[in-house]
Amino acid sequence: MVKLSVNVNKIATLRNARGNNIPDLINVTQSIISFGADSITIHPRPDERHITKKDVSSLSNIMPNNIEFNIEGFPSSSFLKMVLRLKPNQVTLVPDAPDVLTSLEGWNIIENKSILTSVVQELNNHGIRTSIFIHPNLEMVNAAREVNAARIELFTGTYAKSKHTIESYVKCSEFAHELGLGVNAGHDLDMQNLPFFVREIPYLDEVSIGHGLISESLFLGLEKTISCYKEILS
Repeated sequence: MVKLSVNVNKIATLRNARGNNIPDLINVTQSIISFGADSITIHPRPDERHITKKDVSSLSNIMPNNIEFNIEGFPSSSFLKMVLRLKPNQVTLVPDAPDVLTSLEGWNIIENKSILTSVVQELNNHGIRTSIFIHPNLEMVNAAREVNAARIELFTGTYAKSKHTIESYVKCSEFAHELGLGVNAGHDLDMQNLPFFVREIPYLDEVSIGHGLISESLFLGLEKTISCYKEILS
């Protein structure tokens, strides 16, 4: 069964819009876990426009042992210091500049091989699984293996715009499996486009979904929405 990682950034965005603690990020996250999520993903950004530094520590403290905690981010010195202190189960490295709205670019691992090799080695030394965010490109899959990452995360924004791109994702997932890499996927996935993706992509370990899932929960409620996603992934 493909694991469901729920990105709770949007819960923090809604809370921050009013400057108080409604909705309570911790309580909502605990509910998401109780409703069946396998993992919680956050992407703290330097401007703290959604997840704050305090949130990262608070969420880390409430994670049950059977729930994966995934922290996404650009490997700045402050980011690395934070994740090495908290030791989440997984760190997903993204090449975002500080001011971008959302993650739309994957790593060019070949051009950034030196820094990524160093970062992955440090995370590996601390027992943290590393995933590298990439576009569905076979050269990048091979480069992820060369820097000793454990997984890749395939950027699915291109797929969400056109299912005709699915073959590139299939090839990357197959190649990653041959190389011993795990395969995650995320960006713009929702209940409409996820079923076909899951049926077509072999060796898929995990999907990370935030915006689509939270948006759909406005109509269905969080518990029903998560149940629908779990059914799709099963």
